[in-house]
This record gives sequence, C-alpha cells and structure tokens, in this order.
Amino acid sequence: MRKAKLLSLALGSALLFTATVATAQTPAPPPPAPYGLPITLDQAKKVMAGAEAEAKKNNWPVAIVILDSGGQIVMMQRLDNTQWGSSDIAKEKARSAVALRRPTKALQDAIAQGGVNLRFLSTGFSVLEGGIPIIADGKIIGSIGVSGVMSNQDAQTAQAGIDNLK
Repeated sequence: MRKAKLLSLALGSALLFTATVATAQTPAPPPPAPYGLPITLDQAKKVMAGAEAEAKKNNWPVAIVILDSGGQIVMMQRLDNTQWGSSDIAKEKARSAVALRRPTKALQDAIAQGGVNLRFLSTGFSVLEGGIPIIADGKIIGSIGVSGVMSNQDAQTAQAGIDNLK
C-alpha cells in the first residue's frame, strides 16, 4: 500500500513538473500593435492596387475593403463578377481585423480548436480568414478585408495589397 502511494505521488509530481516546464517554455504572444494615425488615401490606393493585381492575376472575383485605424471606410472595390454579398463580408473582415488588432485568421484558428473559443461565434466579429491589420512604423493605420473566394485566397489577396504598400 505504501509503495502504491509513493508511486502515485512520484507519478503526480512528474506530471506536474512536465506541465510546469511545458508552460514555462511557451512564450507569451507579443502584444498587438498600437493604433496610429489613419491610413492616407495615397496609402490606401497602393494597398488596393496590390490586392486588385493579385486577384486579377488569379482570376478571383473578390470585394476589397480598406478601413482606417478608426474603422471607417477609405476605399471599397468589387471586381467584376463578384457576388454582391462579398462586399459586406469583406467589410466585416476588415472591421474585425482593425477592432481586434489581429488578422481574422487568429479567430478562425481559435474557433477550429473548439471549447471556450467558440464564444467568438457570438461576438459579432468575422471569424473568417481574409481580414488583416495594415501596420506602418509599428502602428495600425487601418485594415484590409477581402471576400469572394476561399478564405486563404482572400488572405493572400489582402496580404498582396499590404505588401504593395512597403
């Protein structure tokens, strides 16, 4: 009986130690970038041009929305043959990205894990990949949201727009 208690205590201690070490080795995510001055029209035009070029190169009918750091529309464009519902979805992706200061893929990934993360479904924010904050000089100046094709393709289009700003 005593051996069983000692073995149980040793096993419990080993599990606790392993969990503690694993937790200690997981770095905390960096804090989100702070908000900066709103994106300018010239900056938004560069982002839009990059996103549009990526969509056209791939023949993707998408809607593209660019918001400023306060969540207000700076530009919106719906390419030919894009379903009209994508305009609203693109705006919500952009709104979610700037409001939460992170790409909407983070929410999509959290939802996929289930559990308490499912609470994001009731927040009113988009949980679909394709919304990305636009960062300049370490500060969020706006966001871009794209909708119309697969979520990962929407994100690829959005990232191409951001890359065109640099």
